Amino acid sequence: MSVKEELKAIIRELSYEEREVTLVSGRKSNFYFDGKQTTLHARGGLLVGKAFWEEVKAFAGQIDGVGGLTMGADPIATATSIAAGLEGTPVHAFIIRKEPKGHGTGQWLEGRKNLPPGSRVVIVEDVTTTGGSSLKAVERAQEEGLVVAGIVTLVDREEGAREMIEGAGQVLRAVFTKTEVVGK
Repeated sequence: MSVKEELKAIIRELSYEEREVTLVSGRKSNFYFDGKQTTLHARGGLLVGKAFWEEVKAFAGQIDGVGGLTMGADPIATATSIAAGLEGTPVHAFIIRKEPKGHGTGQWLEGRKNLPPGSRVVIVEDVTTTGGSSLKAVERAQEEGLVVAGIVTLVDREEGAREMIEGAGQVLRAVFTKTEVVGK
């Protein structure tokens, strides 16, 4: 079984639920992807790192870092960084806080010393719906002097994220779409 096929099976088993939920966007949905159930799973995390690294390598030019908004991006960024490192390519992980650190340096971005201004990065997400969180991460990374090459998500719910992200001049790559995972 390929990395993607095995990863899809784990997502179906651990991360996909058919139930009524309210999403971050405030919208109601009758299904939910809890990406952290897969990204924090021992085998799932390993496969996520490999799958994301394949997507990151598809961007033109050197990529220096991967990261995004805490918490969804944290295990993905680390797993992707490790997968890159195992192939001999140093790609540092970083975390964007939802609020600036309340003490010390008051910073928004963790892992900053590994990524000087001008570093090319990819924003990573577990699930995209409207694209708002992804674009918030892009904005924060750019404010920190990073150059965003694009965005990679584990699952695109196919609810407008691609259109919103591409309309803002960014590129969205999805490891899977909702349709690919659940077939509907």
